[in-house]
Amino acid sequence: MEILILGLLLFIGLHLIPTLPPLKAGLQQSLGENRYKALFAVLAGLGLILVIVGYAKAPAEPRFFNSFVGARHGAPLAMAISFILLAAANMKSHIRAWVKHPMLLGVGIWALVHLLANGHEKATILFSAFLAFVVIDLISVLRRDSYKPFEPALKYDVIAVASGLLLALLVMTFHRQLMGVAVVPWGR
Repeated sequence: MEILILGLLLFIGLHLIPTLPPLKAGLQQSLGENRYKALFAVLAGLGLILVIVGYAKAPAEPRFFNSFVGARHGAPLAMAISFILLAAANMKSHIRAWVKHPMLLGVGIWALVHLLANGHEKATILFSAFLAFVVIDLISVLRRDSYKPFEPALKYDVIAVASGLLLALLVMTFHRQLMGVAVVPWGR
């Protein structure tokens, strides 16, 4: 469990730096833009690896609560929406223009559905941490008014929906092999 928590602190802690603009500016100034980005990427990657390894090694018990049946049944649809939002996050799509921060919303949907569909300690820690991050970051981006308007194009919506759905179907199909739990009847 310690590895999971360390990974979450590193990964999410780094991703909270932009919520503190003076800290981010100071780090960029002292390290230089390229070194800051490289160090951020390396440490975030290390944090993500620690999260994955820590989650895999952490025991499934104890259970904090029973999973919600509605979350388990609604997860495939929620995850399809989440993957579409994640795909749209860096495209000049109408989805991004309308939602403004689709990556945060996509991660929030992923975290909430998985939090409610699980209930054991390690899942509660993992998904609660990501949900808390989304809330903090969303408040920060709204305060900083960090949304930059752009001219959306329909082709990016088509790409976001198609790629998001394809990735969602792949993850659902192989969820048992990846995570040990089948989430759809055709899952392997």
